[in-house]
Amino acid sequence: MSLPEIRSRLQKLASKNTAEILQRFFKTGRGEYGEGDVFVGIKVPPLRKLAAEFQHASLKTLNALLKSRIHEERTLALMILVRKFAGAEEELRRRIYDFYLAHTKFINNWDLVDGSAPYIVGPFLWERDRRQLYIFAESTSLWERRIAILSTLYFIRQNDFADALKIAEVLLADEHDLIHKAVGWILREIGKRNFAAEESFLKMRYRKMPRTMLRYATERFPESQRRKYLLGKA
Repeated sequence: MSLPEIRSRLQKLASKNTAEILQRFFKTGRGEYGEGDVFVGIKVPPLRKLAAEFQHASLKTLNALLKSRIHEERTLALMILVRKFAGAEEELRRRIYDFYLAHTKFINNWDLVDGSAPYIVGPFLWERDRRQLYIFAESTSLWERRIAILSTLYFIRQNDFADALKIAEVLLADEHDLIHKAVGWILREIGKRNFAAEESFLKMRYRKMPRTMLRYATERFPESQRRKYLLGKA
């Protein structure tokens, strides 16, 4: 489970053609949200298998992987952290949470956030003070703002919507499309469990919501009702 061994295994799975596809998909060009990110071309299923195999890797090893310029190394590190957290006792969960917060600058694409925040940050804060999420919601970092809203997915799955709705309010005027999509997704997830809670939020705010956010939020609405929202006539 040494770092060289893990990197050797990753190298054997790499594909130049897949790397080119992933770099386009994750917007790594100049001026795009993933500018400069490097892919070696490994899809998610093989990475999940490696995460299971290397789940006992040390935090020191994961630190090196998470600080890598290679996207798949960061992905693998987070997959391992999620596995560790799920089976950990309280002390290790605290260490993993603190480690996660100390490395948010390296959790720097939407897939990295979405695959980790609801499984580490959300569960850790379930019975704790959630102030950190509000700090992240006001962050200048796009990825910390996305961590803030995506972490609430864990709460929503426990039918606790309060913080998700409050953070959605904070992010309502966010300028980035990836936040618009994330907030819309979270509102849709609330609606799947409590339609009235989502609609109550939308009724007061839908006219000032970004279009993408509103489209995502109303995706599961009856078509006639969705159309009224999108036309500003709800």
